[in-house]
Amino acid sequence: MTALYRSVGDELAHYQIDVEAGTLAQQAAVRLPAKVQYVWPHPSKRYLYVISSEGAAAAGSGKTNHISAFRIGPDGALHAHGEPQPLSHRPIHMSLDATGTYAVTAYNNPSAVTVHRIAADGTLGPQVKQPGTLDTGIYAHQVRFTPSNRTVILVTRGNNASASKPEDPGALKLFRFHDGLLTNLASVAPNGGFGFGPRHLDFHPTRPWVYVALERQNKLQVYALEGEALSSAPLFTRETLAEPGNLHPRQMVGTVHVHPSGRFVYVANRADHKVDFSGTPVFAGGENSLVAYEIDQKTGEPTFIQRVDPRSFHVRTFSIDPSARVLIAANILPMPVRDGAKVVTVPAALSVFRIGNDGRLEFLRKYDVDAAGRSQWWMGII
Repeated sequence: MTALYRSVGDELAHYQIDVEAGTLAQQAAVRLPAKVQYVWPHPSKRYLYVISSEGAAAAGSGKTNHISAFRIGPDGALHAHGEPQPLSHRPIHMSLDATGTYAVTAYNNPSAVTVHRIAADGTLGPQVKQPGTLDTGIYAHQVRFTPSNRTVILVTRGNNASASKPEDPGALKLFRFHDGLLTNLASVAPNGGFGFGPRHLDFHPTRPWVYVALERQNKLQVYALEGEALSSAPLFTRETLAEPGNLHPRQMVGTVHVHPSGRFVYVANRADHKVDFSGTPVFAGGENSLVAYEIDQKTGEPTFIQRVDPRSFHVRTFSIDPSARVLIAANILPMPVRDGAKVVTVPAALSVFRIGNDGRLEFLRKYDVDAAGRSQWWMGII
C-alpha cells in the first residue's frame, strides 16, 4: 500500500496511489486541533506525527499549538493515537530519529527546537527538558537528524533586509544528540550568514553529501558531511532559476529532495506575487517549476538536466514514492491570472509526474484541490 497525505487547513486527507497508473483516489480525512504545519512518519510506517498551529509566520505564536500522533491502518486510514501534546508556540517542521524514539520540532518565530519522547507503542511522551541554552539562530525552518542519528541539524533561514531593519543572517546549526538531549556543536554560516538563507536540506542516501536549498538566494548548494560536522563552505553552488538575473518579488526556493537512488536531486521554485489588473490582484510573474539535477557519484556535483512546469502556483511541498517512480507536487493556493482581458483562477492542485530512468519528469495529470480560502500547506507519500 502506498499512501499520500495532504493538508488543507486543519484537515489531513488520505489518498491511495496507483503507482503503475500514476493516479490518486481520495479516501477519508481527519481533523487536527489547528492548521497542519508538518507531518513525519515513524520508521516502522505504523504511526504518523503531525504538528499543528493556529499561528502564522508573521504573527508568531498562536494559542493552539500541538503535536499529535496517529496510527496508520492497513488501508492507510488514520486513527488518533493518544492525546495531542501542547507546544509552546507555532511549530514549522518536525522529524523523528532513526529509532522512532524521539521527535524533534522546529519553531521559527521565535527560533527554537524541542524534543519529545515517543513510547514503544507509538504514543507521544513528555517533552525532554534540555540542559542548557541552545544556539537556534534566526527563523528556523527545518530540523533533521543526520544519517548517523548522533547529530541534529537545525536549518535557520534568517531574514532579508527591509526598510526598517538590516538583514538577519542564516545558518545551519548543528547539535550533538544523546538520549533526547541536545548540546551545541557547530554553526555553518558562510560569510557570517549574510547572503545565506537556507530553508531545507536533504541527505544523499549512501554518500556524505548534504543538499541545501537557499530560499532567499534561489540557489542549491552541496556540503560535505565530515563525520558529525559539515564543511564550512559549499562544495558546489547551482542556480535554480532559468533567469536568475530577472528576479521577481516573492521569488523563493522551496524544498529539496534527493532521489532514493542518490542519482538525482530535485528542487522547487515558487512565486506568488500579485499586481492589480482592473481592480483584481493577479499573478505578477516569476518562476514556478520543479528542477532536476543529476548527481556526479564521485564528487556530489549536481548538473542541471530539466525544468518542468507544475501547471499551478507555489509548490510548497513535493514527495517521491518509495519505488521512486512517481513524484507528486502540492501547490499551495489558487492563483488569479490574466487571460487576455479576462481573469481566470488556477486552483490549488496535486500535480503527478512519472520519474524516468534518466531522472527526468513527465507530467501525467493534475488533481485540482478546493482549498476554500485555506492553504494546501503540506503533502507527503508513505
